[in-house]
Amino acid sequence: MTEPFVALMRRYVNDYTNRHDVSVCPEIMEPGYVLHMGPHEVAGRDEAYIPAARRQFEQFPGLGLTVHAIVTDGRRLAMRFSEHGRRARDGRLAVWTGIGLYRWNGSRLESNFVEQDYWSRRRQLGSGHPGTADPPALAPWDTAAEAADPAAETVVREWLATGAAVQPASAAVRFDDGDAGPALLTDVTSRVDELFSAGSHVAFRVTASGAYTGGLGSAAGSAAAGTLATLHLVGLVTVGHGRVGGGWIVRDRLGLARSLAQPAVASS
Repeated sequence: MTEPFVALMRRYVNDYTNRHDVSVCPEIMEPGYVLHMGPHEVAGRDEAYIPAARRQFEQFPGLGLTVHAIVTDGRRLAMRFSEHGRRARDGRLAVWTGIGLYRWNGSRLESNFVEQDYWSRRRQLGSGHPGTADPPALAPWDTAAEAADPAAETVVREWLATGAAVQPASAAVRFDDGDAGPALLTDVTSRVDELFSAGSHVAFRVTASGAYTGGLGSAAGSAAAGTLATLHLVGLVTVGHGRVGGGWIVRDRLGLARSLAQPAVASS
C-alpha cells in the first residue's frame, strides 16, 4: 500500500507539475498554502501561488520535474529533485536541483520550505551550456514512512551550529550543483526554521547570517568582503555513527547576490 503522503506527492509531481495543470492545486493544497523560498513567502494558493506557477510554466513551456529522493515521517516529507526545460524566449536549456520540505494535514499540503539552485540555472542560460541531471529515484512512490530519530536530529543541530551547512567542509555532503565554489560567509550564526527526521535521514531549513567573503564576484555589485549578509538553505542529510555522513544542501546563492547588489537604503 502506498504511503498516503507519498501518494499525494505523486499527484503533485505527475498530475500538477509535469502536466502544468494548476487545476489540480485545489485538490492537493489548502487555500492558505504557503511556499517559503529564500527571503520570500508566497502565501495563498489561489491569489499568489498559482499565478507564480503559471509564470514559471510560461517561461519554460516544457518544464519537467525529476525526483531523486523522498523521505517522510508520515506528517512531513522531504523531496530532492531537479527541474529542467527550455526557456521560451531564446530556446536555451538548463537543469537545476532543489530540495523541498512539505507539511500536510492528512489530506492536503499546508506549506513548503524549498530552495532551488537558480544561481546554476542562470549560469547555464547565460553560457548556453546546460548541465546534466542526476539519475531519478528508482521507486520514489514506494517510499515508506520512517519514525523520527531524536538522536539523529541532535547530531544535525550540533552540526548546523558549527556553520558546516553554509560551506562545504566534507566531500560527503554535496552542495548545489556540485560546484559550490568559494566560501560565501564567515563568522556564521544559524537559525533553524524547520527540522525533522525520518529514520537516519534529517531534513532542515536554515537562515544563516555572517560576513560576506566576496565569493560571488561581480554579481554581488560593489558589496565588499565583510558586509553583513543572510543566506537561506535547505538540506537533506544522513546520520550514521553519531555524525553527518552524507547528503545534499541547496543554498540560495542567487538571492544572496541580489541582496548584496541592492543599493543601501538610507534611513530617514
